[in-house]
Amino acid sequence: MAVSKKRKSETYKVPRNITKPKTDNPRWLVPVMSTFLVLGPLWIVVYYVSGQRYPLDIGYWNIVTGFSALLIAMGLATRWK
Repeated sequence: MAVSKKRKSETYKVPRNITKPKTDNPRWLVPVMSTFLVLGPLWIVVYYVSGQRYPLDIGYWNIVTGFSALLIAMGLATRWK
């Protein structure tokens, strides 16, 4: 009976000295994200409740400002680990 030949290649072994990536959040991330999450809707609500006079007299750009704050908060939320 024929004898099978040994494989010449070794099996892959994972290196032992793998460094883990840093998983900590920056200290400023959660407070800034929370601030923008509260500030955005609050800006829009104040604009509508005040009869479109406050927080600034820039017309419908107040809505853009409020939604921009929400977009910044969502962008920061994607960095949260």
